[in-house]
Amino acid sequence: MFRSKNVAARIFERQISTPAPGTSVHCARRFYENIVPSHTIFDIECPDILFRKFSDDGQYLITFSRNHQDLIVYRPTWLSFSCRESNCHNQDLPSKANKFESFFTQLYSVTLASSGELICKDFFLYTEKNKFGIFATSTPQIHDAPAVGGAIQGIPSIEKITFHLVRLEDGVILDERVFCNDYINLAHSMGVFLYDDLLAIVSLRYQRIQILQIRDSGNLVDVRSIGEYCREDDELFLNSSAQSMSSRTDNVANGSDHIQHIPEASFLSGLKQRLLSFIFRGIWNEEDDPTLRMQCLKKKFYFHFQDYADLVIWKVQFLDRHHLLIKFGSVDGGVGRNTDNHPAFFAVYNMETTEIISFYQNSADELYTLFELFCDHFHSSSKNSFYMNFLSTHSNNIHALDQLRCNKTKATSSPQFVKQMLASLPFNCQSQSPSPYFDHSLFRYDEKLISATDRHRPSTDHPIKFISRRQPNILKFKIKPGPESGSADTRTKRISSFIFHPILPLAISVQQTLFLQPTVVNIHFRR
Repeated sequence: MFRSKNVAARIFERQISTPAPGTSVHCARRFYENIVPSHTIFDIECPDILFRKFSDDGQYLITFSRNHQDLIVYRPTWLSFSCRESNCHNQDLPSKANKFESFFTQLYSVTLASSGELICKDFFLYTEKNKFGIFATSTPQIHDAPAVGGAIQGIPSIEKITFHLVRLEDGVILDERVFCNDYINLAHSMGVFLYDDLLAIVSLRYQRIQILQIRDSGNLVDVRSIGEYCREDDELFLNSSAQSMSSRTDNVANGSDHIQHIPEASFLSGLKQRLLSFIFRGIWNEEDDPTLRMQCLKKKFYFHFQDYADLVIWKVQFLDRHHLLIKFGSVDGGVGRNTDNHPAFFAVYNMETTEIISFYQNSADELYTLFELFCDHFHSSSKNSFYMNFLSTHSNNIHALDQLRCNKTKATSSPQFVKQMLASLPFNCQSQSPSPYFDHSLFRYDEKLISATDRHRPSTDHPIKFISRRQPNILKFKIKPGPESGSADTRTKRISSFIFHPILPLAISVQQTLFLQPTVVNIHFRR
């Protein structure tokens, strides 16, 4: 189909042509080939703040104060100025263009942290339906905390973790939820997942999945807790059974009929019992012959029983409103940053029936096939989120799929490649930018230097090029982090982060060094 590089011609083309059914949004996104952030203002005069990200609808820029105490929210306003010359495009920008306030207006600043807490600068979740933001504050970790009250040995403790529900329109704190002497992985929202109005919080220390609901009124309401118990009445049933056994023990005369009390710690959690039962039944059904079945159980189940019993919950994500994808592994892997060398397993859990639906090891070809064909299902997004439905994955984009299969062909070990790809599951919630400039159908770029995933990248003095996918040799725009002339000290390790607006041709690049040198903030926009 004819596509002009001229914006006016493409608008005329849109008027006289009708896109195929179901492709209107994709056709509209092709306009971003013409509208790109091609101009950069280097080292902009910026407040001393920590940048987080734009909200998914682009209405808010989330930042924090350097002392990790305050939430500061801005609204994009865009640079505006007048020009008397006939050719304004070639004129220098006014001096005010070098100021952060020319592009963003501060809405408010609100203090979140108190009593020795600090804001977790990597944590922010956004509910697009209600325009609420979820933030977290916590006290420092205690690495050698004793395992008491059912806690897992080897898991650190945090004296206080507070989740704040904030109305982003005016900064009002609507509700808070506090976890004491617990450990929740807040970095990049790894221990928390948001789906529609449901919030799943993983307590690594106590091995619980706490499900909360965010009401329209701005309240956090308990829905269920999964771990030690699976159903709401499990605790009541076990307590009544324990009382019945105690009464029976008191009534039995001294002698051989004496019943010994079984300590509570000897029981496996409800979730672990369901997991072991599912594994047992799966191995049981593999063989029909009783002798072969018993041999199979000894080899595959009883021999590894303690390994299965020692598994702990690492991460969790919603697949839909009723199903969770839970990642299990060793205690060491649950708190470490690098989990590649630790064995891991995945289970699909139905919250309504409290059943394990499926169970895979992290090297299972069957799970990798599902991941390759249906990656979008693992990027479960809210039904209210419009922009997050257009993330490029290898299950909806032929270019991303080609890249994945190319990497698979180059891999020296197929099982190791499968483990490497499945290591990203479950996905971190809202960890990818919906910006159209990361759409693999529109642009090609070096994913080692920049990508839609919310992560720091090694910085380079060379600009990052965005090449047109339709015209492979045409450079559409460049993003250069750091000073315009490059860094004078090439030995210093530098990292960059990129914050793209989900709709506008606007991006912020932040370059930092590891030795507390001044941060360099650049703004990239369409002039």
